[in-house]
Parts: sequence; structure tokens; C-alpha cells
Amino acid sequence: MKFRRKSADEKAQEALDVETATAHDQEPQEPLVGPFDAEDLPDDGLQRVDLGSLLIAPPDDRELRMQVDETTGEVQSVMLAGADGALELRAFAAPRHGDLWSEVRPKIAADMAQRGGTATEREGRFGAELVCAIQVQRPEGNGVQNSRIIGINGSRWLLRATFLGTPARDLDASGDWEDLLTQVAVRRGGNPMMVGEPLPLVLPESARRVQG
Repeated sequence: MKFRRKSADEKAQEALDVETATAHDQEPQEPLVGPFDAEDLPDDGLQRVDLGSLLIAPPDDRELRMQVDETTGEVQSVMLAGADGALELRAFAAPRHGDLWSEVRPKIAADMAQRGGTATEREGRFGAELVCAIQVQRPEGNGVQNSRIIGINGSRWLLRATFLGTPARDLDASGDWEDLLTQVAVRRGGNPMMVGEPLPLVLPESARRVQG
């Protein structure tokens, strides 16, 4: 049996390959980003408020509010409100395999058009989203309410996020608001539910009640 002596170039390349592999192993892992399924929530050190179907980590400069139907007492949605805008969150039951957001999106756009508004579809950080505008009556006179609606398909759930105020109007300056969405976790639960049925929310004592 004959053995071939490795050339200097081959030895240098092997050393480079080992060095590259070692450096790759030592590279810090990219942090996981959500929205998460509650069962797969990473140990990221965030303190989340348990609202039943939603687990939310409100920062110090955002106020956690709950929109409640005063007739039934049921919580309809969760809102993080800040000085320049707000983020409203709702979660719905969805099929295990499918794209419920693609089915819901045209219905939201049609409803907006029926009410005299507009809904323009665009590709955003989380995929297809709707940029909406509608005329509203305010104490100081008529105005335009801007909103941006994002839908994210999860494991048997759909998370719908609506941005209001600055994060709806200034898409280039909404990064910190969108970051809040990446920290949300959804708890679907094991109970059978109709597709599109809202997942139940629980009102904590610390949340502000907002009449629906």
C-alpha cells in the first residue's frame, strides 16, 4: 500500500477548515423570536402577564389594557398603549394545518370597504398585512383612523395584531412596536373549538378595563 504525502497547501486548507468549524461552533446563537406557542416558550428571562390565551410581556413605557364587553363581562381583546400609538391583540382557534390568515384577510378588507374605508395589502416583517384607513367622527371633527393589521398562523391558532397611531402611519418607525409582537405567546388549550372562534382571555387585577 502506498501513502501519498500531503502538500503544504492541503495541510493549510485542513487547518483552515478546522478553525472555521471551531469558530462556527463558538458563534452565539440567534435569539428565538415569536410569537410563540405557550408550550414552546423559551427561557428568555421575560416576565409575562398570563391572560389566559395570551401571555404578554409589557415594557415599562406601555400600559396593558383589556377591552371588556360591559354587557357580558367578557374580555374581547388586549391592548398595549403608549404615547404614540397602540397594539391590539386577539387570538382565534385555527385548523392544525392551513392558512387561516389568508382566508380572513380578504374578509377584513371587504368589511373595511363596506364601511367606506380602504385596505391595502403589503408584505411586511411578518408576511402579508393590511394597511387600513377609515373616516371616523371625533369630538373635534371628522378625521381618518389609520390601522395596520397583521395575522400570524400558529399551532392551531391565529394571532391578529392591529397597530394604531404612529406604528400604523409610519411603517419605517414601527420597529419597536413590532418587537413587542415577537415576545407574545399564545395558549391554544386542548378544548375543541370552531375555526375562527376567539380564544378566551382572563382579566388580571392589574389591567385597566376599557369598555367595548
